[in-house]
Amino acid sequence: MKRAASTCPDGLVIVDKPAGFTSHDVVAKMRGIARTRKVGHAGTLDPMATGVLVLGVERATKLLGHLALTEKEYVGTVRLGQSTVTDDAEGEITASADASGIPREDIDAGVAKLSGDIMQVPSKVSAIKIDGKRSYARAREGEEFEIPARPVTVSSFVVHAVHDALAEDGTPVQDLLVSVVCSSGTYIRALARDLGADLGVGGHLTALRRTRVGPYGLDAARTLERLQEELTVMPVAEAAAAAFSRWDVDGDQARLLANGVRLRMPPPVAAATGPVAVFGPDGAFLVLVENQGGKAKSLAVFA
Repeated sequence: MKRAASTCPDGLVIVDKPAGFTSHDVVAKMRGIARTRKVGHAGTLDPMATGVLVLGVERATKLLGHLALTEKEYVGTVRLGQSTVTDDAEGEITASADASGIPREDIDAGVAKLSGDIMQVPSKVSAIKIDGKRSYARAREGEEFEIPARPVTVSSFVVHAVHDALAEDGTPVQDLLVSVVCSSGTYIRALARDLGADLGVGGHLTALRRTRVGPYGLDAARTLERLQEELTVMPVAEAAAAAFSRWDVDGDQARLLANGVRLRMPPPVAAATGPVAVFGPDGAFLVLVENQGGKAKSLAVFA
């Protein structure tokens, strides 16, 4: 029997992901809610983590690869005193050390080293591809391999509170309530691992909540249960206007740009970093472009 055509509008769905769900699980759930196969996400969130996961529906999936290259914001808990195989609470503990005597100034100094433009080695159970194969798949098969460090930017790494605690095995640990603002591709569990290593006691992430992806925050996010009751879709034009620099063009320019003609970009938008969203005289979102030699190169057409 032929499947009925989707009636879901083009746009973004901002999900408040529950713990225990993979990003793929959320996409699969949304396909059922929206009644379309055309659903994708703009950057994964680990199963343990909760919070903002940006999904694209129908033609908005063409925006996702560009939305992924945005700043992200998190709150979480880092446990000092224990290391795990996954650098988070889902993995087996590999080492324990008494962390009760670490002074706050040493913690802050360690955090400072992990702030700004840094080189970071992702966790071995991450989805990074090494020679075409996912790192987590190599780790699961017991392979010995190294992941090269890569540049990331940690704009803000703040410790808001420190709590003494006892781990289940009796190890005195310290739990740090932290917030992080960082570039896409930054692993918060790697920050926890590296902070613990720098302090000599090991560390891992015990809780994580993503509070923002680019301009999309928790205030716009909906739980899967709520979306099941009422599907809330941010129109693709609204999503583009929120995420990218804007270029309003006249009718002639609109027709040319929609057909891939590389028009010269005026100074205000030519100076923009990243993609630029082009809107026609009627306010319709037409095309996403980037500056190439002063001219607009089409990235995705929506007209």
